[in-house]
Amino acid sequence: MRQVWWKVDNLQAKSKTSQRWINDLKCFLKGPFPAPKQDPKPKFQEGERVPCSHGPLLYEAKYVKVAIKDKQVKCFIHYSGWNKNWDEWVPESRVLEYVDTNLQKQRELQKANQKTKKNKQKTPENGDGGSTSDTPQPPWKKRAQVDPTAENEETFMNRVEVKLKIPEELKPWLVDDWDLITRQKPFFCLPAKKNVDSIREDYANYKKSRGNTDNKEYAVNEVVAGMKEYFNVMLGTQLLYKFERPQYTEILADHPDAPMSQVYGAPRLLRLFVQIGATLAYTPLDEKSLALLLNCLHDFLKYPAKNSATLFSASDYEVAPPEYQRKAV
Repeated sequence: MRQVWWKVDNLQAKSKTSQRWINDLKCFLKGPFPAPKQDPKPKFQEGERVPCSHGPLLYEAKYVKVAIKDKQVKCFIHYSGWNKNWDEWVPESRVLEYVDTNLQKQRELQKANQKTKKNKQKTPENGDGGSTSDTPQPPWKKRAQVDPTAENEETFMNRVEVKLKIPEELKPWLVDDWDLITRQKPFFCLPAKKNVDSIREDYANYKKSRGNTDNKEYAVNEVVAGMKEYFNVMLGTQLLYKFERPQYTEILADHPDAPMSQVYGAPRLLRLFVQIGATLAYTPLDEKSLALLLNCLHDFLKYPAKNSATLFSASDYEVAPPEYQRKAV
């Protein structure tokens, strides 16, 4: 390049037009030249403590190591306080990035956990989905089909993953909900002011008011109906923190015939959408049907994102009385 530049620098133009061409060529040779595309850089450092989503919940974890596959960052995660058999490779999108205030909350949570960690360190059991442990749970279909300790790095890298993108407007509510329940120990006031069935109906009516075709309206009705079924089946086994389970038991006793979609509200519904992508990976849907379903689910998520101010509020949580806290420990 230096030799080319020297030759151009010594060119003598015989006309103004030629001189402009020479000047343009000089500018080109000086650069700047576009940098070659590089692999993405990890957001976190190895050994860093991070909250990582597993199913519908967030857990304290350690960022053990990183790998780049197909221009994507993959992280090997160890869940703090649990057997290494639960270590797994996850996409970096499941490792949440905190602002300073949430990093402080994370440090406080770690200090609080140190006191009880000795009593909690035990091997997770592969029993039924009704376990009240905070152990990271594999998807309910996966539990019946795959040994959760058998997935190695190569298997993970080649596994097709169903990705359901949570809107940015809703992610802070996931973090706040996790912090409120696991650290500050309140519970969500039930029955919810706006329950899951009401949210589903509002969305269906909103789509109907937009003048959709009969086929689209049918698809919307099918999706919200399926959403209700998934929610009622998965709530008790996969969508609750350990601290919330005594409240769930009381709700079942007080409302034995009521579907839980008429009792619980938006925060638990949002947890469903974090979990459901992993569940759909093990359904028999063909590629076209799965793509259509994901499109409908993403469209639904726009509704709570747009109405988050009315669906999510810290005032919906109240401090649990001492007797409840003793029961939940």
